Amino acid sequence: MGAFCAARNLCLFLLLFQSGRSAARGEHRAERCDVCHIDALCENTPASYRCICKPGFRGDGRRCEGKTNFHSGHQHVDECMFNNGGCQQVCVNTMGSYECRCKAGFFLSDNQHTCIHRSVEGLSCMNKDHGCAHICKETPKGGVACECRPGFELAKNQRGCTLTCNHGNGGCQHICEDTDHGPVCRCHVRYTLHSDGRSCVERDESAVEASLGHNSTLLAEVDKRVKRRLLMETCAVNNGGCDCTCKDTSTGVHCSCPVGFTLQPDGKTCKDIDECASHNGGCQQFCRNTIGSFECSCRKGFKLLTDERSCQDIDECFFERTCDHTCVNSPGSFECVCNKGYTLYGLAHCGDIDECSMNNGGCEHSCENTLGGFECHCRPDFKLHWNKKDCINHLATAKTPAKPTLNCSKLDGGDRCFLTCQSHVHINNGTRRCPVLMHFVPQLNFFSSEVNNVSVLPAVSDTSGVPRIKTTATFKSSTGKCNLQRSQEKLKQGMTGRKAPITENVQFSFVSLRCSSSGRWARSHHGRKVAEEEGSSITAEFELDVNLEEVTGCCDLGCVRRRSEKRLRKTVRTLRRSISRAQFLLHFAGSQYELAKKTSQLADVPEPCGSGQMLVDGKCVSCSVGTFYDGEQGGCVLCPAGKYQDEEGQVSCEACPGPRVAGGLRIVGARSISECGGQCPPGQYSQDGFVPCLRCPLGSYQPEVGRTSCFTCGGSLVTKYEGAISFQDCETKVQCSPGHYYNTSTHRCIRCPLGTYQGEFGQNHCVACPGNTATDYDGSTNITQCKNRHCGGELGEFTGYIESPNFPGNYPANVECTWTINPPPKRRILIVVPEIYLPIEDECGDYLVMRKSSFVNSVTTYETCQTYERPIAFTSRSKKLWIQFRSNEGNSGKGFQVPYVTYDEDYQELIEDIVRDGRLYASENHQEILKDKKLMRALFDVLAHPQNFFNYTAQESREMFPKSFIRFLRSKVLRFLRP
Repeated sequence: MGAFCAARNLCLFLLLFQSGRSAARGEHRAERCDVCHIDALCENTPASYRCICKPGFRGDGRRCEGKTNFHSGHQHVDECMFNNGGCQQVCVNTMGSYECRCKAGFFLSDNQHTCIHRSVEGLSCMNKDHGCAHICKETPKGGVACECRPGFELAKNQRGCTLTCNHGNGGCQHICEDTDHGPVCRCHVRYTLHSDGRSCVERDESAVEASLGHNSTLLAEVDKRVKRRLLMETCAVNNGGCDCTCKDTSTGVHCSCPVGFTLQPDGKTCKDIDECASHNGGCQQFCRNTIGSFECSCRKGFKLLTDERSCQDIDECFFERTCDHTCVNSPGSFECVCNKGYTLYGLAHCGDIDECSMNNGGCEHSCENTLGGFECHCRPDFKLHWNKKDCINHLATAKTPAKPTLNCSKLDGGDRCFLTCQSHVHINNGTRRCPVLMHFVPQLNFFSSEVNNVSVLPAVSDTSGVPRIKTTATFKSSTGKCNLQRSQEKLKQGMTGRKAPITENVQFSFVSLRCSSSGRWARSHHGRKVAEEEGSSITAEFELDVNLEEVTGCCDLGCVRRRSEKRLRKTVRTLRRSISRAQFLLHFAGSQYELAKKTSQLADVPEPCGSGQMLVDGKCVSCSVGTFYDGEQGGCVLCPAGKYQDEEGQVSCEACPGPRVAGGLRIVGARSISECGGQCPPGQYSQDGFVPCLRCPLGSYQPEVGRTSCFTCGGSLVTKYEGAISFQDCETKVQCSPGHYYNTSTHRCIRCPLGTYQGEFGQNHCVACPGNTATDYDGSTNITQCKNRHCGGELGEFTGYIESPNFPGNYPANVECTWTINPPPKRRILIVVPEIYLPIEDECGDYLVMRKSSFVNSVTTYETCQTYERPIAFTSRSKKLWIQFRSNEGNSGKGFQVPYVTYDEDYQELIEDIVRDGRLYASENHQEILKDKKLMRALFDVLAHPQNFFNYTAQESREMFPKSFIRFLRSKVLRFLRP
């Protein structure tokens, strides 16, 4: 009963794919045609239909078996001509069929198409001399049991296989009879057996005449019979001489041909019609003629639609696994794009760029790599220049940048606070439900807080050596969403209009605000949840420098630090009261903003976009670099001349550093400091990085703009000229090729160590591989040689992938990966190998093997060490699988991405019947289906969870599979359900 219900669900799934294809009458006729065999043609008649076996097959149309090799120019199909018949190694054409064979050292697996490496040592079927002529299977108690392929019988020795008449009519042209010694061929009346023991030829009439002893009476009778036979041919004898269909008429036999063939002038022979010769067979891209029909196919990156004529681009970006970051689809292809600070490796993966490995990141002192970026740091008594790379003497700084200031005052009996920042404002918008981050500092500093009180951290020192106090606090605000919007009130009115007394005036060295929105349930006075309201909280991080001028003989540094901590706690308490009364305002870039204030919008009005975003076609889009969001204009505006913005989603632009040069041109919409103008170009420097500039002296170079110094070549090397812009301008003693770097101490070329590469000539450094990748060997010259070695592990119980490391890029050398699939009870494993790329130049040094366990003698399901672009599907020979991939130090390849699914064991007979049928692989269209990730995911989804077939609508189903594939599966399902 379980098998029936399981198969019923699968059958319903297949029927769903066919639904809605035609009108009611057409559907009824199509259902009746389903009784025709897969190797038969269904022809409509005025009142009904009829099934006709394809050329080379015989039967009543509802069952077609065997192909007859006619002796007089008749058509014979050689399955091995197309895709090697689906065989992995050797395909041998036989009478009416074909069979797969393996090369020496391999034996044929249960699916009758793939080959498994034969161990030199081992027991049971792995033994070279197991003795089975066709199929060897291991018994539960040990030992082997031999089986024969269809059409053969097991011999008395239980090892050999004897051909029977069920296999291609035993090779006989007319009559086949089974005997103890095999099939024996016989012929119809008036035919005699040919010397080959299989074909039948007409008897020689002269021999008949000689045997009659020249009796005139008998000769006359023979002559009459010969004339009668010539005038009245019959379909009962040699099919009337017709290639295909023969029909007896009053005037003799009438030959006809099936669809796809045309009758030749001799009235007997059928010739295949080349449909591709006329208008490309109606195919949009490629047309391939087949015997009796034709097939349309598409270029790589396209798929054949259900009309089996048109081609549609495959959207590779439909799958989340395609690219790590951003996937851009294009006709017939796709491209992976990485976020800022990341680089592409392995064709689809993104890894963090280690900028510090490239000339120290351009930093004058020290460089620290971070995810997606890097930071330069300075030694004590120095501070970072505006270009974020040079270090300048802290004591020589002419002007200290304005610090963020918090001012609080009493207004209407409550506290009102303003946070003011003159510059260096950074706003980071996530999705509309994500937090809004504001950083009032020159650099980013992410943090987290889980408490609702003030936590004062121990004092630390910045790069100038001044002690600093860090404080983190979380404030609950009134109901409302996190949204930065212009305030309707004026700053001066709020601060001076009523001459409110100032209660707090604190200058911070660092301020970071994080606003989080969350839904909460409002309760009635009965305690029931009545509605959901938006609430928000603000997490603030402050850093306050300890004022060293307050240190006296009575109060040392520790005393001053404790006073500062106490003052900071009081300030935070005042700020909490201000936020709770929604009296907290922000002032920067000459404008005043409110944070997390409840809006008066109706519930059905779309929520506004986050800060620095505007609505475009119903979607919130962040303002791009070089622009900012202007609330008055309601959109993104270019930064004015003299300002720049190098981040997305900002509400203001930063002022360009340095003095305004007379006659200097400053552009509108500057996207970085380098576009502000007035800075020293590459190869030059100045004290502040602005014009007027000096050329880098001999023996130094500078590749960047706006720098205050130049890098020395080192090793007493000199440059070819002043104003050099690269180390390549240094006159080294030898010219280093890619994969090497120049050592200025030894004046030699050194190979790039493992995990680094260099693709240019004459460089003094190697670039570190991105992310968690490494190179196979030293001396690498390209980022493509950086590979991820992570692989293996426990796989899912229902569906998953077996993927070579670094796929779809080339896999690394000397890697060993092991996976295990342990299905739940009463489930079996189905595996589809769409394609696999393993180079064979190194004599099977790289191989993939699937077997029951790690023991070499355990039952093997699949093993290969070669490249196969033709897909293959098979079921596991064991209930669980141990899978291993190993590569050597030789050649590398793309590898593989092999999907699998576990299914109810009640499907076992049906699934094996499908995957072992060579017709699943003989058609190019069927092969493309096995490579189509979207279609395979749909099939695997239903196989793993049959109830999921209800999730697919009729429209979706019609757009998935070609009719030929559905007919192939339908015939298998109907046969499985047949009692």
